[in-house]
Amino acid sequence: MSAMDGPVEHRGVDAAEQAAAVMTAAGMPRMPARALMALVAAPAGGYTAAELADRLGVSPAAVSGAMKYLQQVHFIHRRATPGERTLRYALERDTFYASVTNSTPVYGRLADLVAAIADDHPDDDAVRDRATEMADFFRFLSARMPALIDEWRTARSS
Repeated sequence: MSAMDGPVEHRGVDAAEQAAAVMTAAGMPRMPARALMALVAAPAGGYTAAELADRLGVSPAAVSGAMKYLQQVHFIHRRATPGERTLRYALERDTFYASVTNSTPVYGRLADLVAAIADDHPDDDAVRDRATEMADFFRFLSARMPALIDEWRTARSS
């Protein structure tokens, strides 16, 4: 729906705000989390910056900062719509599993670096134990993530 068709009906607001709060608690910045969840609940075609500002009850500057962040992490895209002078924001296709897939090499690198912390503390059992457990976890993620993504693709296509 374009601005010429009248105001956009915002649906799923409560659930989107609750999901954004969970993402914020998990470490995502608050405004990008809110904007991301608003786009999950957006009508077909996404939202313009003005529609997002209205939906979120924030300034255009806050929307601009959130959109910049979400574009940098490749969660959204911005596109022109024929017949409209404003740009629309929408989710990238396969956003989340693509993001996880792209992070898989990072887990292996983190495992190596955290293991080096353990190696640098041969006389401190607490540091070695913490660092070794964390390195083991990152190695686990690195090893399992490709299979999980394959399982997801299989489940999704069936």
